[in-house]
Amino acid sequence: MARDKEKRSCGQVWAEWKAFVWDPRTRQLLGRTASSWGLILLFYLVFYGFLAGLFALTMWVMLQSVDPHVPKYQDRLLTPGMMIRPYAEGLDVTFNVSQRHTWMPYVHALHQFLEPYNDSLQAARNAACTPGRYHEQPDDGVPNVPKRACRFNRSSLGPCAGLGPPHSETYGYGTGQPCVLVKINRVINYFPGANKSINVVCAAKDEEDAALLGPLHLFPPNGSIDLMYFPYYGKRVHVNYTQPVVAVQFANATAGVQHHVECRLRALGMRGEGAEPQRDRFAGRVEFRLRLHRE
Repeated sequence: MARDKEKRSCGQVWAEWKAFVWDPRTRQLLGRTASSWGLILLFYLVFYGFLAGLFALTMWVMLQSVDPHVPKYQDRLLTPGMMIRPYAEGLDVTFNVSQRHTWMPYVHALHQFLEPYNDSLQAARNAACTPGRYHEQPDDGVPNVPKRACRFNRSSLGPCAGLGPPHSETYGYGTGQPCVLVKINRVINYFPGANKSINVVCAAKDEEDAALLGPLHLFPPNGSIDLMYFPYYGKRVHVNYTQPVVAVQFANATAGVQHHVECRLRALGMRGEGAEPQRDRFAGRVEFRLRLHRE
């Protein structure tokens, strides 16, 4: 029998294959009749339809418990994080003053970031709030009422605003006096400072680098952030909100040296200070590196 199978011709093999694909005598396709195929397809249709319905129902039930305006869990957001602009890979701002192509990407990034802060846009979209106190806007019984944002004018950043003379439009990168913007990440219903003034302070991370880093100029003066920009109510209701930023200008940083800079938010009641400095050492602060060359 095995020898007879080995001696089958190609024509016989092809005929058997065709008969398996479609047998006109029994009217079977791939070994099954039409009714058999219909029952299989019906079974999988019902089975996968049930799974899809169960998944959709589970997602719907879960979404009913999610507030689209306020995150459900905010226990890890007692202190906001901080970030710099222009953003650099690894927070490493490196450029050569004499090579325009090395710092123009930073200039373009700052232009794009500060565009919503233009004084004209702020005057048209946002309100002139009372400084020195929180700008609370209760719902008064109507949930998620749209909120007015307070004006933060680009011109308050002084020479780091990218306005005015041509050298200012490069944010100091063309003259070796670069500006870095420090922003506080948005946290809903965050009230910093316990009704006391808050500000951002920046310095060399290592004391031995302080002299090489040179003087730092902060804008607005003293790196102050007014309480009127808090609280933040979320992007759905606080549509035109522009978070406050502080500009740091490095007036005379030594060239060819990698400077380690730390900026932190100084406010009453900040976590990460005092008894547990290591537990939240990245809360309310940001560290970055600056290196400039003049060759």
